[in-house]
Amino acid sequence: MASNESLFRPRMLINGELVESSDKKTFSVYNPATRELSAEVPEATEEDTNNAVAAAKAALPTWDALGPAKRAPFLKKLAALLREHKDELARLDAISMGMPVSSHFFAASAASHFDYASEAWPTVQGQASVHTPGHVTFTLRQPYGVVALIIPWNVPVHFLGGKAAPALITGNTVVLKSSEKAPLAVARIAELVKEAGFPPGVFNILHGHGVPSGQILSRHMDVRALSFTGSSRTGKLIQQEAAKTNLKKVILELGGKSPAIIFADANIKKAVAQTQFSIKFNSGQVCMANTRIYVEKSVAAEFVEAFKQAYIAGTKEGNPLDKETTQGPQADEIQYKHVMGYIEDGKKTGTLALGGEGNLADKKGFWVQPTIFLDTPEDAKIMKEEVFGPVVNINTFETEAEAIAKANDTEFGLYAAVFTRDISRAMRVAKALESGYVGINTTSPNTGHDLPFGGYKGSGQGREGLLQSMDNFLETKSVILQVDEE
Repeated sequence: MASNESLFRPRMLINGELVESSDKKTFSVYNPATRELSAEVPEATEEDTNNAVAAAKAALPTWDALGPAKRAPFLKKLAALLREHKDELARLDAISMGMPVSSHFFAASAASHFDYASEAWPTVQGQASVHTPGHVTFTLRQPYGVVALIIPWNVPVHFLGGKAAPALITGNTVVLKSSEKAPLAVARIAELVKEAGFPPGVFNILHGHGVPSGQILSRHMDVRALSFTGSSRTGKLIQQEAAKTNLKKVILELGGKSPAIIFADANIKKAVAQTQFSIKFNSGQVCMANTRIYVEKSVAAEFVEAFKQAYIAGTKEGNPLDKETTQGPQADEIQYKHVMGYIEDGKKTGTLALGGEGNLADKKGFWVQPTIFLDTPEDAKIMKEEVFGPVVNINTFETEAEAIAKANDTEFGLYAAVFTRDISRAMRVAKALESGYVGINTTSPNTGHDLPFGGYKGSGQGREGLLQSMDNFLETKSVILQVDEE
């Protein structure tokens, strides 16, 4: 058990003040590598959530009237503070959800979103027309008002920046809720928001579980837009709550079961390196990880052997605070049992080629061995559902049409990849894949910084990105002005 003196004291940010929960209740966050207590975190009550929304609503007129040029310096200051405290934020994510500090570059990515938004606001433009005789017509782009942002636990700092920056610069006020699995870095950012000088009520930060705070934000009549990244199950619940109440705009970036297709003419060495990193990054706790790999049968044995060697060689389990560690534990006991359940199910349907065990008996923390299954039936549970751990299924195909059909045989459609030297084939396959993002001779987590990101089918609705996210938080109003004749 960690000493009380060493524990970080998280608080919430409501109306410009760092506060405990109104009923003083907390929930415990444990280091998943040691199972020692990392912090006691205030659990937002119904009262706290309503107070945060009320504060955001009260702050809205002044923040909107300020104009983007005068809003921008607050974002710039926060970006600078995020970079200044990047090591601290990495440490807090490590002791709350187990991400190795060696791969934590998310303070920088969040800062880049605040910097970009603070400079890109002049690109928000309406349109004008004289095509209606006797009239001038034009559009106004205006903020929704109070927006709720519900961020996931796997990369919380990144998603805080990616959602809050565009919402704030466009004149909205924000109520952000962190995940109960990874609230610590977000709680530290709440302190940085206050240090950056944001006016009270403009940027509120809550911690807690889906009920009550997440549910209240989803159904709150004063919340006019909501952006959520997380599981498909929770996304559906949010959509239902919004539909039952004020039909708020909902942007959803949900789960994935991302396929990678490897043709025989591909650079096998490159395909191995990229696909094994994709499933291993952040201990497999990534929505766009390529969990299904389809390899042309003629090169399958070569690919699998190389993949196994690379998977083992590139993995160094250990304390996520150690800069040499490349794989940390699963986020908590719930996630560990979730992943192990899928592995046990996978053993019944496919051929286990590597791993397949948890290390809880040998270590204090929630480590799962990098695991490979071969020849798993396409209708098996592990092929259809999101595992969210370092587990990959490798199957084979013989024709391009077969590969596409297998890749598309899922209700998810977030990210897909194709590896081939044939550019025409690459473009045919990219067009045919039912996915919001397609990598050609590359795979996740690699993305273009200025491209939209989001999913087909059950992987969500709407798109986010540097050039798209500001639009998510702006209403379009059409105005028609009749011009009197002389």
